[in-house]
Amino acid sequence: MKRARLTMPLSGDSATIKPPPPHPLPLLPPTPPQTAQVLLKKPRRAILKRPTALFSTAAPDSSTWAPLNLSQSELSLPLTFPTGQTFRWRQTGHLQYTGSVGPHLISLKHHDDDNGGVYYHVHRTPSHSDAESALLDFLNAEVSLADLWREFSASDPRFAELAQQLRGARVLRQDPLECLIQFLCSSNNNIGRITKMVNFLSSLGECLGAVGDFEFHEFPTLQRLAGVTEQQLREAGFGYRAKYITGTVDALQSKPGGGSEWLASMRKLDLPVVIDALSTLPGVGPKVAACIALFSLDQHHAIPVDTHVWQVSDELSNISRVHEHLIGRAESIVRFMKTSTNCFLYSIDGYEKVCLLRYDSYT
Repeated sequence: MKRARLTMPLSGDSATIKPPPPHPLPLLPPTPPQTAQVLLKKPRRAILKRPTALFSTAAPDSSTWAPLNLSQSELSLPLTFPTGQTFRWRQTGHLQYTGSVGPHLISLKHHDDDNGGVYYHVHRTPSHSDAESALLDFLNAEVSLADLWREFSASDPRFAELAQQLRGARVLRQDPLECLIQFLCSSNNNIGRITKMVNFLSSLGECLGAVGDFEFHEFPTLQRLAGVTEQQLREAGFGYRAKYITGTVDALQSKPGGGSEWLASMRKLDLPVVIDALSTLPGVGPKVAACIALFSLDQHHAIPVDTHVWQVSDELSNISRVHEHLIGRAESIVRFMKTSTNCFLYSIDGYEKVCLLRYDSYT
Protein backbone atom coordinates (compact mmCIF):
# COMPACT_ATOMS: atom_id res chain seq x y z
CA MET A 1 0.00 0.00 0.00
CA LYS A 2 1.38 3.44 -0.89
CA ARG A 3 1.75 5.70 2.08
CA ALA A 4 2.39 9.34 2.88
CA ARG A 5 2.22 11.56 5.90
CA LEU A 6 1.75 15.29 5.67
CA THR A 7 0.23 18.19 7.53
CA MET A 8 -0.55 21.21 5.49
CA PRO A 9 0.34 24.86 6.19
CA LEU A 10 -2.23 27.51 5.43
CA SER A 11 -1.91 31.27 5.63
CA GLY A 12 -4.02 34.32 4.95
CA ASP A 13 -6.04 37.10 6.45
CA SER A 14 -8.66 37.06 9.17
CA ALA A 15 -12.25 38.21 9.29
CA THR A 16 -15.40 37.81 11.35
CA ILE A 17 -17.98 35.42 10.05
CA LYS A 18 -21.58 35.99 11.10
CA PRO A 19 -23.32 33.03 12.72
CA PRO A 20 -25.46 30.95 10.37
CA PRO A 21 -29.23 31.46 10.48
CA PRO A 22 -31.36 28.80 12.17
CA HIS A 23 -32.75 25.73 10.47
CA PRO A 24 -34.66 24.69 8.53
CA LEU A 25 -33.39 25.87 5.19
CA PRO A 26 -33.70 28.17 3.34
CA LEU A 27 -31.63 30.65 5.28
CA LEU A 28 -32.81 34.13 6.15
CA PRO A 29 -32.95 36.69 3.29
CA PRO A 30 -29.67 38.45 2.50
CA THR A 31 -28.85 41.47 4.64
CA PRO A 32 -29.02 44.84 2.81
CA PRO A 33 -25.53 46.07 1.86
CA GLN A 34 -25.54 49.12 4.17
CA THR A 35 -26.54 47.04 7.18
CA ALA A 36 -23.86 44.47 6.37
CA GLN A 37 -21.22 47.19 6.32
CA VAL A 38 -22.23 48.30 9.81
CA LEU A 39 -22.13 44.74 11.13
CA LEU A 40 -18.63 44.23 9.86
CA LYS A 41 -17.44 47.19 11.96
CA LYS A 42 -18.79 45.75 15.22
CA PRO A 43 -16.36 44.15 17.71
CA ARG A 44 -15.40 40.55 17.10
CA ARG A 45 -17.78 38.05 18.66
CA ALA A 46 -17.79 34.30 19.12
CA ILE A 47 -18.82 32.34 16.07
CA LEU A 48 -20.10 29.39 18.05
CA LYS A 49 -22.89 30.19 20.50
CA ARG A 50 -23.13 28.32 23.77
CA PRO A 51 -25.75 25.62 23.14
CA THR A 52 -29.00 25.33 25.01
CA ALA A 53 -29.60 22.66 27.64
CA LEU A 54 -31.48 20.62 25.06
CA PHE A 55 -28.21 19.86 23.27
CA SER A 56 -25.77 19.97 26.18
CA THR A 57 -23.75 16.82 26.85
CA ALA A 58 -22.62 15.89 30.35
CA ALA A 59 -18.90 15.42 30.83
CA PRO A 60 -18.07 11.70 30.74
CA ASP A 61 -16.83 10.13 33.95
CA SER A 62 -13.81 7.84 34.00
CA SER A 63 -15.92 4.68 33.72
CA THR A 64 -17.36 5.69 30.35
CA TRP A 65 -14.01 5.91 28.56
CA ALA A 66 -12.90 2.83 26.63
CA PRO A 67 -9.41 2.00 25.29
CA LEU A 68 -8.99 2.36 21.55
CA ASN A 69 -6.02 -0.04 21.51
CA LEU A 70 -3.81 2.63 19.94
CA SER A 71 -0.70 3.73 21.80
CA GLN A 72 0.50 7.32 21.81
CA SER A 73 3.18 6.33 19.31
CA GLU A 74 0.42 5.18 16.94
CA LEU A 75 -1.84 8.20 17.49
CA SER A 76 -0.75 11.51 18.96
CA LEU A 77 -3.86 13.69 19.20
CA PRO A 78 -1.95 17.05 19.33
CA LEU A 79 0.10 16.05 16.27
CA THR A 80 -2.96 14.87 14.32
CA PHE A 81 -5.95 17.15 14.89
CA PRO A 82 -4.82 20.81 15.22
CA THR A 83 -2.45 20.62 12.24
CA GLY A 84 -4.61 21.61 9.28
CA GLN A 85 -5.84 18.35 7.75
CA THR A 86 -9.29 18.72 9.36
CA PHE A 87 -10.99 21.76 10.85
CA ARG A 88 -13.91 20.11 12.63
CA TRP A 89 -12.30 18.71 15.79
CA ARG A 90 -11.93 20.85 18.93
CA GLN A 91 -9.78 20.58 22.01
CA THR A 92 -12.26 20.04 24.85
CA GLY A 93 -9.88 19.19 27.67
CA HIS A 94 -6.29 18.40 28.52
CA LEU A 95 -5.04 16.17 25.70
CA GLN A 96 -8.71 15.66 24.73
CA TYR A 97 -10.28 16.35 21.33
CA THR A 98 -13.92 16.07 20.26
CA GLY A 99 -15.55 15.86 16.85
CA SER A 100 -18.13 14.10 14.73
CA VAL A 101 -17.59 11.10 12.49
CA GLY A 102 -20.75 10.87 10.44
CA PRO A 103 -23.67 10.77 12.93
CA HIS A 104 -21.37 9.87 15.84
CA LEU A 105 -20.17 12.48 18.37
CA ILE A 106 -16.93 11.22 19.92
CA SER A 107 -14.20 12.43 22.26
CA LEU A 108 -10.63 11.11 22.26
CA LYS A 109 -8.00 11.62 24.94
CA HIS A 110 -4.63 10.39 26.11
CA HIS A 111 -4.94 8.47 29.37
CA ASP A 112 -2.26 9.35 31.95
CA ASP A 113 -2.58 5.98 33.68
CA ASP A 114 -1.93 4.04 30.47
CA ASN A 115 1.33 5.60 29.27
CA GLY A 116 -0.60 8.03 27.09
CA GLY A 117 -2.75 5.36 25.42
CA VAL A 118 -5.76 6.67 23.50
CA TYR A 119 -9.24 6.26 24.97
CA TYR A 120 -12.57 7.23 23.46
CA HIS A 121 -16.05 8.21 24.67
CA VAL A 122 -19.17 8.21 22.50
CA HIS A 123 -21.46 11.09 23.42
CA ARG A 124 -24.15 10.35 20.86
CA THR A 125 -24.60 7.65 18.24
CA PRO A 126 -27.32 5.55 16.61
CA SER A 127 -25.11 2.47 17.18
CA HIS A 128 -22.09 2.06 19.47
CA SER A 129 -20.60 -0.72 17.36
CA ASP A 130 -20.94 1.42 14.23
CA ALA A 131 -19.36 4.35 16.06
CA GLU A 132 -16.20 2.42 16.93
CA SER A 133 -15.92 1.00 13.42
CA ALA A 134 -16.38 4.45 11.84
CA LEU A 135 -13.83 5.97 14.23
CA LEU A 136 -11.14 3.40 13.44
CA ASP A 137 -11.74 3.91 9.72
CA PHE A 138 -11.54 7.70 10.14
CA LEU A 139 -8.23 7.31 12.01
CA ASN A 140 -6.70 5.04 9.34
CA ALA A 141 -6.07 2.64 12.21
CA GLU A 142 -5.05 -0.24 9.94
CA VAL A 143 -1.88 1.66 9.01
CA SER A 144 1.00 0.89 11.41
CA LEU A 145 3.00 4.03 12.12
CA ALA A 146 5.67 1.96 13.89
CA ASP A 147 6.39 0.12 10.66
CA LEU A 148 6.49 3.36 8.68
CA TRP A 149 8.75 5.06 11.21
CA ARG A 150 11.26 2.20 11.00
CA GLU A 151 11.23 2.39 7.20
CA PHE A 152 11.56 6.18 7.18
CA SER A 153 14.36 6.17 9.76
CA ALA A 154 16.31 3.57 7.81
CA SER A 155 16.05 5.57 4.59
CA ASP A 156 16.71 9.07 5.90
CA PRO A 157 19.14 10.03 8.72
CA ARG A 158 17.44 13.39 9.21
CA PHE A 159 14.15 11.72 9.99
CA ALA A 160 15.80 9.21 12.31
CA GLU A 161 17.10 12.11 14.43
CA LEU A 162 13.63 13.63 14.81
CA ALA A 163 11.52 10.48 14.89
CA GLN A 164 10.89 10.64 18.64
CA GLN A 165 9.28 14.07 18.30
CA LEU A 166 7.07 12.95 15.39
CA ARG A 167 5.67 9.75 16.84
CA GLY A 168 1.90 9.42 16.44
CA ALA A 169 1.43 12.03 13.70
CA ARG A 170 -1.28 10.30 11.66
CA VAL A 171 -3.02 11.11 8.36
CA LEU A 172 -6.80 10.83 8.66
CA ARG A 173 -9.25 9.14 6.28
CA GLN A 174 -12.05 11.68 6.10
CA ASP A 175 -15.38 11.63 4.31
CA PRO A 176 -14.56 12.88 0.76
CA LEU A 177 -17.38 15.47 0.57
CA GLU A 178 -16.53 16.85 4.00
CA CYS A 179 -12.83 17.04 3.09
CA LEU A 180 -13.52 18.67 -0.28
CA ILE A 181 -15.69 21.44 1.17
CA GLN A 182 -13.18 22.14 3.95
CA PHE A 183 -10.31 22.60 1.52
CA LEU A 184 -12.37 24.83 -0.76
CA CYS A 185 -12.40 27.15 2.27
CA SER A 186 -8.62 26.92 2.61
CA SER A 187 -7.67 28.93 -0.48
CA ASN A 188 -5.36 31.82 0.53
CA ASN A 189 -6.55 31.49 4.10
CA ASN A 190 -5.38 30.73 7.65
CA ILE A 191 -6.43 27.94 9.99
CA GLY A 192 -8.47 30.19 12.31
CA ARG A 193 -10.55 31.68 9.52
CA ILE A 194 -10.92 28.35 7.71
CA THR A 195 -12.29 26.88 10.94
CA LYS A 196 -14.91 29.64 11.19
CA MET A 197 -16.03 29.04 7.62
CA VAL A 198 -16.21 25.28 8.14
CA ASN A 199 -18.19 25.81 11.36
CA PHE A 200 -20.67 27.98 9.47
CA LEU A 201 -21.27 25.24 6.90
CA SER A 202 -21.23 22.45 9.48
CA SER A 203 -24.03 24.12 11.42
CA LEU A 204 -26.34 23.35 8.50
CA GLY A 205 -26.16 19.69 9.52
CA GLU A 206 -27.95 17.98 12.39
CA CYS A 207 -26.85 19.14 15.84
CA LEU A 208 -25.30 16.20 17.70
CA GLY A 209 -24.73 17.93 21.03
CA ALA A 210 -22.26 20.10 22.89
CA VAL A 211 -19.07 19.36 24.77
CA GLY A 212 -17.77 22.23 26.84
CA ASP A 213 -18.31 25.48 24.97
CA PHE A 214 -18.50 23.85 21.54
CA GLU A 215 -21.54 22.70 19.61
CA PHE A 216 -21.03 19.85 17.17
CA HIS A 217 -22.96 18.90 14.02
CA GLU A 218 -23.04 16.08 11.58
CA PHE A 219 -21.62 17.42 8.32
CA PRO A 220 -24.49 18.53 6.05
CA THR A 221 -25.55 16.49 3.06
CA LEU A 222 -25.01 17.66 -0.49
CA GLN A 223 -28.72 18.43 -0.72
CA ARG A 224 -28.63 20.68 2.33
CA LEU A 225 -25.50 22.47 1.09
CA ALA A 226 -27.36 23.15 -2.16
CA GLY A 227 -29.82 25.31 -0.20
CA VAL A 228 -27.15 27.95 0.49
CA THR A 229 -26.67 30.71 -2.07
CA GLU A 230 -23.46 32.39 -3.14
CA GLN A 231 -24.77 35.71 -1.81
CA GLN A 232 -25.44 34.25 1.64
CA LEU A 233 -21.91 32.86 1.79
CA ARG A 234 -20.41 36.17 0.69
CA GLU A 235 -22.33 38.01 3.40
CA ALA A 236 -21.02 35.45 5.90
CA GLY A 237 -17.45 36.39 4.96
CA PHE A 238 -16.45 33.67 2.49
CA GLY A 239 -15.45 36.18 -0.20
CA TYR A 240 -14.55 34.74 -3.60
CA ARG A 241 -14.63 31.23 -2.13
CA ALA A 242 -18.43 31.45 -2.07
CA LYS A 243 -18.70 30.91 -5.82
CA TYR A 244 -16.35 27.92 -5.63
CA ILE A 245 -18.45 26.23 -2.95
CA THR A 246 -21.81 26.76 -4.65
CA GLY A 247 -20.31 25.92 -8.04
CA THR A 248 -18.79 22.69 -6.74
CA VAL A 249 -22.05 21.68 -5.04
CA ASP A 250 -23.89 22.22 -8.34
CA ALA A 251 -21.28 20.22 -10.24
CA LEU A 252 -21.45 17.34 -7.77
CA GLN A 253 -25.23 17.20 -7.95
CA SER A 254 -25.00 16.69 -11.71
CA LYS A 255 -22.69 13.65 -11.41
CA PRO A 256 -24.20 10.26 -12.37
CA GLY A 257 -25.20 8.42 -9.21
CA GLY A 258 -24.66 11.53 -7.08
CA GLY A 259 -21.62 13.55 -6.06
CA SER A 260 -20.81 11.56 -2.93
CA GLU A 261 -20.67 8.31 -4.89
CA TRP A 262 -18.53 9.95 -7.58
CA LEU A 263 -16.03 11.15 -4.97
CA ALA A 264 -15.88 7.81 -3.16
CA SER A 265 -15.20 5.99 -6.43
CA MET A 266 -11.85 7.81 -6.71
CA ARG A 267 -10.45 5.71 -3.89
CA LYS A 268 -9.98 2.96 -6.48
CA LEU A 269 -8.37 5.13 -9.19
CA ASP A 270 -4.78 6.12 -9.91
CA LEU A 271 -3.53 9.44 -8.56
CA PRO A 272 -3.16 11.31 -11.90
CA VAL A 273 -6.77 10.41 -12.78
CA VAL A 274 -7.96 11.58 -9.37
CA ILE A 275 -6.07 14.89 -9.58
CA ASP A 276 -7.44 15.59 -13.06
CA ALA A 277 -11.01 14.71 -12.04
CA LEU A 278 -10.96 16.85 -8.90
CA SER A 279 -9.42 19.75 -10.83
CA THR A 280 -12.57 19.98 -12.97
CA LEU A 281 -14.44 21.28 -9.91
CA PRO A 282 -14.58 25.06 -9.37
CA GLY A 283 -11.81 26.30 -7.10
CA VAL A 284 -9.84 23.05 -7.06
CA GLY A 285 -6.25 23.33 -8.24
CA PRO A 286 -3.35 20.83 -7.96
CA LYS A 287 -2.56 21.57 -4.29
CA VAL A 288 -6.17 21.42 -3.07
CA ALA A 289 -6.75 18.31 -5.19
CA ALA A 290 -3.70 16.66 -3.60
CA CYS A 291 -4.97 17.53 -0.10
CA ILE A 292 -8.36 15.95 -0.83
CA ALA A 293 -6.72 12.91 -2.42
CA LEU A 294 -4.37 12.36 0.53
CA PHE A 295 -6.75 13.09 3.41
CA SER A 296 -9.87 11.30 2.10
CA LEU A 297 -9.31 9.24 -1.06
CA ASP A 298 -6.63 6.73 -0.01
CA GLN A 299 -4.06 8.34 -2.32
CA HIS A 300 -1.23 7.96 0.17
CA HIS A 301 1.45 9.00 -2.28
CA ALA A 302 -0.19 12.36 -3.05
CA ILE A 303 2.00 15.33 -2.12
CA PRO A 304 0.24 18.68 -1.58
CA VAL A 305 2.81 21.34 -2.46
CA ASP A 306 2.45 25.06 -1.88
CA THR A 307 5.06 27.78 -1.92
CA HIS A 308 6.05 27.23 1.74
CA VAL A 309 6.58 23.49 1.31
CA TRP A 310 8.51 24.06 -1.89
CA GLN A 311 10.83 26.70 -0.44
CA VAL A 312 11.71 24.82 2.75
CA SER A 313 12.11 21.49 0.98
CA ASP A 314 14.44 23.21 -1.45
CA GLU A 315 16.57 24.46 1.44
CA LEU A 316 16.64 21.20 3.39
CA SER A 317 17.03 18.80 0.50
CA ASN A 318 19.20 20.86 -1.86
CA ILE A 319 16.66 20.52 -4.64
CA SER A 320 17.61 22.80 -7.51
CA ARG A 321 14.95 25.21 -8.68
CA VAL A 322 12.94 24.14 -11.66
CA HIS A 323 10.87 26.22 -14.04
CA GLU A 324 7.68 27.70 -12.63
CA HIS A 325 5.51 25.76 -15.08
CA LEU A 326 6.15 22.63 -12.98
CA ILE A 327 4.16 24.17 -10.13
CA GLY A 328 1.00 23.80 -12.20
CA ARG A 329 1.18 20.01 -12.36
CA ALA A 330 1.29 18.01 -9.13
CA GLU A 331 2.50 14.87 -10.89
CA SER A 332 5.44 16.76 -12.42
CA ILE A 333 6.53 17.89 -8.97
CA VAL A 334 6.21 14.36 -7.65
CA ARG A 335 8.33 12.96 -10.48
CA PHE A 336 10.97 15.65 -9.95
CA MET A 337 11.14 15.06 -6.19
CA LYS A 338 11.29 11.31 -6.65
CA THR A 339 14.50 11.66 -8.62
CA SER A 340 15.97 14.26 -6.26
CA THR A 341 15.41 13.12 -2.68
CA ASN A 342 13.92 10.27 -0.70
CA CYS A 343 12.07 12.40 1.82
CA PHE A 344 12.30 15.83 3.36
CA LEU A 345 11.03 17.88 6.28
CA TYR A 346 9.16 21.15 6.57
CA SER A 347 7.73 23.29 9.34
CA ILE A 348 4.16 24.54 9.63
CA ASP A 349 3.35 28.25 9.94
CA GLY A 350 1.80 28.93 13.34
CA TYR A 351 3.04 25.67 14.88
CA GLU A 352 6.48 24.99 16.30
CA LYS A 353 6.42 21.47 14.98
CA VAL A 354 8.26 19.65 12.25
CA CYS A 355 6.46 17.22 9.97
CA LEU A 356 7.57 14.74 7.39
CA LEU A 357 6.56 14.73 3.77
CA ARG A 358 7.12 11.25 2.43
CA TYR A 359 6.14 9.45 -0.74
CA ASP A 360 6.42 5.93 -2.04
CA SER A 361 6.73 4.99 -5.71
CA TYR A 362 5.01 7.07 -8.36
CA THR A 363 4.30 5.40 -11.68
